Amino acid sequence: MIKRRGWSWFWFFLGALYFLVPLLGTFLFSLRGKRGALSFFAYSRVFADSQFLQTFSFSFKMALLTIVAGIALTLPTMIWVHLRLPKAKPILEACSLLPFVIPPIVLVFGLIRIYSGPPFALASSPLLLVAGYIVLSFPYIYRAIDAGLRSMDLRGLTEAAHSLGAGWGTILFRIVLPNMRVSLLSAVFLTFSIVIGELTLAVMLAWPAFGPYMALMGRDLAYEPAALAILSFLLTWGLIGLIQFASRGITGHSTGLGGTH
Repeated sequence: MIKRRGWSWFWFFLGALYFLVPLLGTFLFSLRGKRGALSFFAYSRVFADSQFLQTFSFSFKMALLTIVAGIALTLPTMIWVHLRLPKAKPILEACSLLPFVIPPIVLVFGLIRIYSGPPFALASSPLLLVAGYIVLSFPYIYRAIDAGLRSMDLRGLTEAAHSLGAGWGTILFRIVLPNMRVSLLSAVFLTFSIVIGELTLAVMLAWPAFGPYMALMGRDLAYEPAALAILSFLLTWGLIGLIQFASRGITGHSTGLGGTH
């Protein structure tokens, strides 16, 4: 047991070094914006750049639209499939794998070809960009929601709520959603991370998103891209921390129907 525990700690520290050493190197490099001194000069230049706020705010808005539209499309569909069409689950599983198989460049060319002319002239609308983001984030939204639905007795809760006179609106907002808070937050934050860092769709559709801005900074500058990488890392881990904070006290949470009376 002692030997096994020692090996466990060895592999843990080895993995931590593999993860933290490059991160530490990137952080130290980002502090060398001023010759001969360690400073946050690169970070101040990033925040002072007007394009930083412009591109991040644009991607933030697109992320919100993607999250709302993606969950609004996926959640009711999956609830219906779980309750009424369980044989359709393999079809949804296969569809959720397609964004991993089809390259984004193929997706964006298909969107441009189909929606660049009448009757759906959306090539100049950010709605087409949101539609592409929904496709890219669908696997993560699907798996997060599927895990949440599998963790609860959806059929039993729905039948009990119906027997108490609850309608579908009450079931969705007072029974299903409260029991899926962590799953939905996972879907939200994963989608947000995907949209913030996405490059291909934004470039090909010519929108001022945050992903192309980071790529442009990496091409023309040295220290500012390292600062952006650290900021992106902190943002990602901040979102993971929010998931952990929101999930506190969820284990063992009652799925009772008191709210349906």
